[in-house]
Amino acid sequence: MQTLTVVVPVYNEVEVLPAFHCRLSDALAQLDVDGCVLYVDDGSDEACATKLRELAQENDDVGLLVLSRNFGKEVAVSAGLDHAQGDAVVLIDADLQDPPELIAEFVQQWRAGYDVVYGQRTERRGDSAFKRTSASGFYRLLAMLSDVDIPRDVGDFRLLSRRAVEALKSLPERHRYMKGLYAWIGFPQVGVPYVREPRASGDSKWNYWRLWNFAMEGITSFSELPLKVATYLGMLVSSFSFLYGLFMIVRTLIWGNPVPGYPSLVVIVLFLGGVQLMCLGVMGEYLARTYTESKGRALYFTREFHPPRD
Repeated sequence: MQTLTVVVPVYNEVEVLPAFHCRLSDALAQLDVDGCVLYVDDGSDEACATKLRELAQENDDVGLLVLSRNFGKEVAVSAGLDHAQGDAVVLIDADLQDPPELIAEFVQQWRAGYDVVYGQRTERRGDSAFKRTSASGFYRLLAMLSDVDIPRDVGDFRLLSRRAVEALKSLPERHRYMKGLYAWIGFPQVGVPYVREPRASGDSKWNYWRLWNFAMEGITSFSELPLKVATYLGMLVSSFSFLYGLFMIVRTLIWGNPVPGYPSLVVIVLFLGGVQLMCLGVMGEYLARTYTESKGRALYFTREFHPPRD
């Protein structure tokens, strides 16, 4: 019989864990596969950590991987993939925004020959209008900037075949934008549309500042275009400056040198300073990621690992 592991990254989700585990267990029971669950505790508080240990102790088909601290969701997902066994691996969050019942459709598509089967959101219920609009705009911007065809309106909710998992495990980078890496590895991929529900309980850990940094991570990880834009913008400003200099020389020779306008001078200086700072900021983002990669630190450390007993 084929085997399937469901990897669930968790960070302070104690309120929703019982309901989530119940729905996930029911969904796995309907499948003709040997399924198990691996929870990844990404440095949760004591209440959530205790609940995860209870689930692992009470259920033979539940494993628990505890990281040494909170490393972030992208690293928690990577850790889960490193420790997950089975012919296929499903990634899903514990907040019940992604329906566990859709895993059955994922398995069907996987058996049809697809290595990556992802859930594609047709509607995002519970999100504010600003969050829906900004998320949609980001996915479309990333699609235009990136050399890799990254599907739009797609999260981590997906199924990965064993060879797709092994391909992801072989990637060494520490700045990990997983949605881009899923697309970068290639292999046959297909989307399954679904409606994303509001959180069943608790609050999202993704505030707008973290989402902004996450967007920067995605853009700098899969596109060199910002660096090229900085270069082209510098060339364009230099060209305009040269032409304006020629204009001022000709004007002075023909009409003399009247009293220069102070406001226009301030505007030009501030504009050029802003362009320079923006270009330095773009280069700094890429330089910071190069610096991090060059240190070669471990992606994460594991405090405990209890594999499923089945």
